[in-house]
Amino acid sequence: MTSPFDWIADELHSLEERSLVRARRKVQPLSGGRCEVDGQVLWNFSGNDYLGLADDPVVMTAVKNELKSGTGVGARASALVTGHTPLHSKLEERLAEFKGTEAAILFPTGFAANFGTVTSLVGPEDVIFCDRLNHASLIDGARHSRARFRVYPHCELSTLRKELEKSGDFRRRLIVTDSLFSMDGDVAPLSDLAKLAEEFDAMLLVDEAHATGVFGERGSGLLEAQQVKSENIVSVGTLSKAVGAQGGFVAGSRILCDWLWNTSRTSMFSTALSPVLCAAALAALERIQNQPRRRRDLLSRSESIKLQLQSQGWTVPESVVGPIIPVIVGEAERAIHLATELQTLGVLVAAIRPPTVSKGTARLRISISSAHEEAGLRCLLENFHKVRGNR
Repeated sequence: MTSPFDWIADELHSLEERSLVRARRKVQPLSGGRCEVDGQVLWNFSGNDYLGLADDPVVMTAVKNELKSGTGVGARASALVTGHTPLHSKLEERLAEFKGTEAAILFPTGFAANFGTVTSLVGPEDVIFCDRLNHASLIDGARHSRARFRVYPHCELSTLRKELEKSGDFRRRLIVTDSLFSMDGDVAPLSDLAKLAEEFDAMLLVDEAHATGVFGERGSGLLEAQQVKSENIVSVGTLSKAVGAQGGFVAGSRILCDWLWNTSRTSMFSTALSPVLCAAALAALERIQNQPRRRRDLLSRSESIKLQLQSQGWTVPESVVGPIIPVIVGEAERAIHLATELQTLGVLVAAIRPPTVSKGTARLRISISSAHEEAGLRCLLENFHKVRGNR
């Protein structure tokens, strides 16, 4: 007897033949930048807890205190209905202060923030300009918006300018970019993008997901670090990486946030963030601003790891400037083989393969954290040297 799902087995087999099957595994986070996978304790270089705040004692205490307050765990409804508590409002005010904007609005995830914002800002009469290496949430939002979709080569602003020059017949123009690219570890030319946006009366959406908490004097991201300010900018961030909690947000003008409150479907039709996570994020933001040494040390050790891997002969792009360090190895099979070898030696790194990255650019994505002890960093370098020698 046949089933309408029989095709799935064939498709999964096809993925397996191309080394593209993703297996589920149970990962138990541990302190000090470690984790346990299938009973093996590993140095975890696969996460995005860049500042080690996910299990920070002050953040954990804030969570415990909020649970004791009797508010409960879940928000119980979408923010638009009854899920927007005083704690949500306080976090939005704190995020606006953190980003130096009039207002901010929370979303259940960073993906929801990007997707919901793009689809609220543009529609069929408009055009979107998207860096080729942007996060999937921006690309999916652009496609779902039904706006014309123009992809420009990574950080190639001459092509973007030419496309903008041809965009006069569209109602609205929206440029979307990551600030720190999640698979390549390099940064967007935000100042030049902001100037283009102003010149062509375009909106500029900057996804600061991987830069929030890591860059800038206050730690608010690359817009701050590059001293870029413009009324044309929509700043998107996440609470689930360096902030160590969960959720997404948009910071900008009050009128922008009011518009998103009234039109963004990913906010309107999703249960609001847990109040407990709001408490965690508030405590983490204080740690970020009061402990600038965390990000200074993080950037310093990341640069050191990058240089030492290059000296071993690995292909690590010069453009890498932060805690995301891609080691380009080429084919998906090789990435899987190397990641497996490293795991056997006690180091967990992510093997990134198509379609996440382009064919022929599979890589090992190393993610550095303030939580990593020096022993972990030594283990990482020693074992990368070892597996390279085993080729």
